[in-house]
Amino acid sequence: MANTQNFPSTEDKKTLIKQVAVVTGPGRGIGAAIASKLANLGAVVILGGRTKEHLESTAKAISQSGGKAKVAVCDVTDLHSVESVAREVEHEFGRLDILVNNAGIGGFGGPLHQMPPDAWDRVLNTNLRGVYYCVRSFVPMMIGARSGHIINVSSLAGKNPLPNGAAYAASKWGLNGLSYSIAEELRPHNIRVSVICPGSVNTELSPHEGKDPRKMLQPEDVAHTVKMIVTQSPQSFVSEILIRPTQKP
Repeated sequence: MANTQNFPSTEDKKTLIKQVAVVTGPGRGIGAAIASKLANLGAVVILGGRTKEHLESTAKAISQSGGKAKVAVCDVTDLHSVESVAREVEHEFGRLDILVNNAGIGGFGGPLHQMPPDAWDRVLNTNLRGVYYCVRSFVPMMIGARSGHIINVSSLAGKNPLPNGAAYAASKWGLNGLSYSIAEELRPHNIRVSVICPGSVNTELSPHEGKDPRKMLQPEDVAHTVKMIVTQSPQSFVSEILIRPTQKP
C-alpha cells in the first residue's frame, strides 16, 4: 500500500489562496495526495467521501501541515448526498473554484460474463454516475461565477483494453468521453475541464502482483499533475494528461 501521508513539501507557492476545492475520495491514496497538494497551495479543501475516519485522518494531516480542510461525509452514488454537500459549500463559501472527481473503485474479478450484475452496478455507479452527480450538483456555482476547473481522474484503462477488468475499463472510457464532452459544453462559461489518465499507481485500488511498487506511479505523481493543471495560465487549459512510470514496474 502507498504511503498516504506523503504530503507536499512547503516549497509549493500559495497560488490558490481564497479558492475553494472539492475532492472526492480523499481518504487515502491519490485523493489524499491531491487534497493535500491543493491545501498546500492555499485552497480550502472540502473532503468528500464515505468513511469519516479516513477523511478525518486526511484533514488532520492537512491541518498539521498548515492547510485548511473540511470533512463532508457523502456518497457520490447518492444524488441527494452530493447535493447536500453542494448546498453546504455554497452556504459557507459562496463559491467553488476546483472540483476533483477522484472517487473510484476497481473491478478486477475475472471475465465480464462471470461478473454479477450488482458488481457491475457498483463500479459504474461510483466511477461514472458519481461524476455526473458531482458535475450536476457543483457546476451551477461555477457557471454563476463564470470560473472554475473540473479535473476527472481517469486511467490508462480508459485508453487500452483491460482483460478481467472490463467494467472498470468501461467506466473509464465513459469518463473520458464525458470529460471531453462537458469541456465543450462549459467552455463558454469559462470553466475548464481536464482528465488525467494514470497508469498503475501504488495504491490499494487494484492488484499489482509481480510489479515493483518502487517503480510504479505514486499518488504524489498524480497530485503534482493536478497542481500543474490548476496553476495553468487562464487563457488555456490542458484537456488530457497521460501518466506513465519512467521504468516499467
